[in-house]
Amino acid sequence: MPPRIRLSSGRIAQSVRRQRLVCQHELPVLTRFASTATTPAATPEQMTQSVAPIARYPPSQPPSHRNPEYRRSQLLRQYTSVIRTTPLMVFFQHDNLQSVEWAAIRRELAKALQKVDDQIASEGRSLPPLAPHVKVSIVQTSIFEVALRIVEYFRPNASTLKTGQTPSAVDPATQTSAEISLAGSRDDPTLSHDLSRVAHDAVKPMKGKHEMSPILVGPIAVLSIPQMSPEHLKAALTVLCPKAAGFPTPTRRANPSWHELPVQNGLNKLALLAARVDGKVFDVEQTKWVGSIEGGLDGLRSQLVMALQSMASSVTNTLEGAGKSLYFTLESRRSVLEDEQKGPEEKKNDA
Repeated sequence: MPPRIRLSSGRIAQSVRRQRLVCQHELPVLTRFASTATTPAATPEQMTQSVAPIARYPPSQPPSHRNPEYRRSQLLRQYTSVIRTTPLMVFFQHDNLQSVEWAAIRRELAKALQKVDDQIASEGRSLPPLAPHVKVSIVQTSIFEVALRIVEYFRPNASTLKTGQTPSAVDPATQTSAEISLAGSRDDPTLSHDLSRVAHDAVKPMKGKHEMSPILVGPIAVLSIPQMSPEHLKAALTVLCPKAAGFPTPTRRANPSWHELPVQNGLNKLALLAARVDGKVFDVEQTKWVGSIEGGLDGLRSQLVMALQSMASSVTNTLEGAGKSLYFTLESRRSVLEDEQKGPEEKKNDA
C-alpha cells in the first residue's frame, strides 16, 4: 500500500488562485483576438481623415494663459469685475494702518453712509440703499493696473479679428491643421476672457501708459461706490479726509466716535490721491466738485434744466429784441419817406 501524501489547505488555496489568475490573463487576449477578427479594417479615407482633438478642459472652465488657481489670477478677475461695475472709485494712499484703525474707519464710514440713506428715504426719493455696498479695501497695485488696462484697452472683437487668423497649414506630426491644434488650448485665439492669452497680448504694449499708472504706486486703498451718488461721496470724504476735500469736520457733539484715537490715528495715515468717475480720471479738485453737488444727481438734473430754461429765455429775448429794433427802424424810415412825399400844402395842413 503506497504511503499517503498529506496536502495542506494552504497549498490547495494557492493552486486555485494560480488557476484563476491564468484564466483572467487569458480572457482579455481571447476577447481581443475575437474583436479584431470580427471588426472590419479601416478604409483609406478614414485613415487620412483628421480626428478632432479631445477637450482637456470642461466647458465651464475654458483654458487660460494665467493659471486660474493662483491667487493673482483670482484678484485680477475680481478687480476687472469691480472696475466694470463701479462708476465711482476714490483712491487713497495709506501708510501701514493697523487692523484696529481700519475697523474703526470702516465703522464710521458705514454710519455716515447709513445717515445718507435714511435722509434720502425720508425725502421720498426712490433710490436703493447704497451703504451696505460701499467698500473700502486695499488693492495690489500691480494687478490692479493690469485690470485697468484690460478694461480700458482690451476689445475682444477687434483683437480677435486681428490675432485670430491662424495659418491653415497641416502639421506633419499630427496630420491636423494649425487651427484644429490650437482649439481647446490656452493659445486658442477665439478665447477672449480676462485670463486668456489674447487679453494678455493685447494690453501688454500699454503697460505704464494708463492715466492712473503714476497714481498706482505704493500702498493704495480704494473706496468703491456702486452708483453715481455725490451725496454718498460727500459723506465718505467727510469721514475719511474732510480737510483735503474741503468739507467741515464732524463735531464732537454730533459724532463723538469719529474723534476717538484709533479713528484719528488711521485718518492721519490716509491721503486723497484721485478718483475715477464714469471711466474718467479726476484729480482732487474735480473730486471735490463732484462731492459738492447739492441734491445728488437729482439736484444736478434740476440745475441742468434751469440752465437750459434760462438759455432758452435769453435766446428768445435776443431774437425778440432784434425783431423789435428792426420794426422801429422800418417804422421811423417809413414816416420819413411819407414826410418827403407830401407837398407844401399838406405840410401846412399837418402843421
